[in-house]
Amino acid sequence: MTKTKAVRVSLLPDAVRRQAFAEASRFRGEFYECTTARRDELFELVDAVLCADGAVKSVVDLALLPGHRRGHGAMYGGLNHCRLDAGRLRTVLAGLSLPRFDGGRLVLAVDVPPWLRSDALCSAERLFCYVYGRAKTASQFIPGWAYSFVAVLEPGATSWTAILDAVRLGPADARPRSPPPSCGVSSSSSSLRGQWQADDPHIVIVADSGYDVTRLAWVLRDLPAELVGRVRSDRVIRLPKPPRMPGINGQPPKHGPEFRFTKPETWPEPAITTVTNTTHYGKAETQAWDRVYPRLSRAFLMARPRG
Repeated sequence: MTKTKAVRVSLLPDAVRRQAFAEASRFRGEFYECTTARRDELFELVDAVLCADGAVKSVVDLALLPGHRRGHGAMYGGLNHCRLDAGRLRTVLAGLSLPRFDGGRLVLAVDVPPWLRSDALCSAERLFCYVYGRAKTASQFIPGWAYSFVAVLEPGATSWTAILDAVRLGPADARPRSPPPSCGVSSSSSSLRGQWQADDPHIVIVADSGYDVTRLAWVLRDLPAELVGRVRSDRVIRLPKPPRMPGINGQPPKHGPEFRFTKPETWPEPAITTVTNTTHYGKAETQAWDRVYPRLSRAFLMARPRG
């Protein structure tokens, strides 16, 4: 007896394929126009990186790929003398079709991963990058380059992200562990104004504990953005100042009581409490307080954002 097995193969409609091909072709043309010097070599070098089989371990190996039609001398000349209009490229990336969450909300993620260059003694502007270990005593500082990037997150279980901006931090910017809050975030959020309408939900920006969320909120105060970020476990913030009681003389206090993260006895009753049963971590309890804030200095408010 012969057994047969039915296999269903799903293919994209021709209209969807043509639309995706047209979108990729348009982006390639606009990216080519963003290059202002050695554009042919730089364009072929990008094609070689995308067509490489696996991770790129050596730059000179890219000259051997079919997508790169020039010699290795032209490749080094293009890397040394190429010019790219970063502002125009940032606008092109922000104009692409970006993934959205429920309700059409855009969610951005910012972080500063290091590119460790401990053996590259001649590399300019290296920093001591903080590298986390499996234990507190295993963390260390290693020379390298730190990059601040902004990416658009995609809903669902996927690792794909749309990179909007990437800026290499130098010695004059900040320590890699505490990056300048406006590196790439302000410019990328401003470039997304064309995709945000008045009736759309605010753009959510998710930051790690290395970013000062309060400083970011001040820098992005004119943009339709909401910030979500981790803060240090030893932070001390302030509660709203108590109402002025009649019959009490003297100058009223400027700030309310302290809210210490390490001392639960200083926490007032939360405004909102939620309990969620998770699959991997058991019960997750969330508490939220309204109108709590850190004390801001005049230098904090007068500092001008960079980028």
